[in-house]
Amino acid sequence: MKKLSIIIAIFSCSMINGQVMTTNGGAPVGDNQNSKTAGEYGPVLLEDVHLIEKLAAFDRERIPERVVHARGAGAFGYFESTKDMSKFTKASLFQGNSTKTDLAVRFSTVIHGKGSPETARDPRGFAVKFYTDNGNYDIVGNNLPVFFIRDAIKFPDLVHSLKPSPVTNKQDPNRFFDFFSNVPETTHMVTRLYTDLGIPKGYQYMNGSSVHGFKWINKDGEVTYVKYSWVSKQGEISLDIEQAAKQQAMDWQHATVSLREDIANKNYPQWDLYVQLIKPQDMHGFDFWPLDATKDWPADKIEKIKIGTMTLNRNPINYFQEVESIAMSPGNLVPGIEPSEDKLLQGRLFSYFDTQRHRLGPNNQQIKVNRPKEKVVNYNSDSYSSNDNSKFSNPDINFQPSSKVDVAENEKYKSSEKQLKNVMITQKKISKTNDFEQAGDFYRSLSEKGKTHLITNLVGDLGKVTDRKIQKTMITYFYRADRDYGMRVAKALKFSQKDFMN
Repeated sequence: MKKLSIIIAIFSCSMINGQVMTTNGGAPVGDNQNSKTAGEYGPVLLEDVHLIEKLAAFDRERIPERVVHARGAGAFGYFESTKDMSKFTKASLFQGNSTKTDLAVRFSTVIHGKGSPETARDPRGFAVKFYTDNGNYDIVGNNLPVFFIRDAIKFPDLVHSLKPSPVTNKQDPNRFFDFFSNVPETTHMVTRLYTDLGIPKGYQYMNGSSVHGFKWINKDGEVTYVKYSWVSKQGEISLDIEQAAKQQAMDWQHATVSLREDIANKNYPQWDLYVQLIKPQDMHGFDFWPLDATKDWPADKIEKIKIGTMTLNRNPINYFQEVESIAMSPGNLVPGIEPSEDKLLQGRLFSYFDTQRHRLGPNNQQIKVNRPKEKVVNYNSDSYSSNDNSKFSNPDINFQPSSKVDVAENEKYKSSEKQLKNVMITQKKISKTNDFEQAGDFYRSLSEKGKTHLITNLVGDLGKVTDRKIQKTMITYFYRADRDYGMRVAKALKFSQKDFMN
């Protein structure tokens, strides 16, 4: 297999001719891979009707169970801010002085349904709702620091490939590796997911990440890009496939049980919160685009700064009211924190709120577990489950501005400004894709045992794929990430140099 690198370099998949994709209205789709943005690295535009309609349809595919993250557990506690970050953000919860902020968390698996085993290989959701004195702030991320895709327009396709087949009703590696093989940016996440990190021992034994970068805004309006990381003080502990099989035979709800028992026994789980910061002028100083959700921010290049600790000390009293009904969204932001131009995040800002409106109703933020600490003051009213329409002294006034009721905006809370010069509205893949380097870096960071488990886990699913072309494409991706990685997968799947010459 000496010349495998040369052969793989020239290997490519041919496009399949077929029907032209259309919108729900029957109009032909010109680009189903990239959202419409203000410039190559700019924010996503609301005028991208195909994106919005695609996400809105996807958000309503399950009733009433969540489309993704259906299986989950929750708990309550507080965050203690230990480092003053006022130089970078005016967000009240990050000002140091041991400020304590109440919070709720929901941990979850992503793909499988409410009754699925917690031993399944799957990313884990890691969502935290802070009840701050300036409204609710949600950090909605995963246990792994990256994701499969960089653009929200591909999210329904990704999930459809991972969900059970509409024909057989069975999750099928033939389907999701077909998708992965056509989207090389998935290589990094696939590599991480197929290590033992894909099956945490329990929710308190996993780290967390915001996955996306956000913008921190200080009192002078200065912008700093930020990414969050939660580090478990219990240690990051996972199950290998043999341990997972044994655990599943004993109790496949182990993660929910373990978290609840630890809190009940006052072994309160804790996580330290770290941030990484990048100034706007430094964003193009890397060989990857920092707002690409398939990329990690390397700690050796971007320092991780500890800013506080989260403690979980109360179990839910009623699971439906406090966990099933909690509505997380990366769009729940507070003064001092704004969304970045990350294309996946920009779609999530719409999709998460839209999902909760579909699942819990348009007034889901009036549900007790979702209510902010501070009084809500606006004229959003009526519809299902509305119970807060008479909150003003003059109930006849449900509009603003009015000379009868003194309700007004405050300019000090206006969003930061960003000037766009000579910007072309476009649907375009970013230039700095760099789809394989970080996957290779991660592979080389693994122990020999970790590499062996990765290959075993990966081949366990990829070996079920009947289309050798799909297997071959995946091998080329792994090889481009790291020669040893690709060679070991090829050998395990019984590929030879000759196979890559056809």
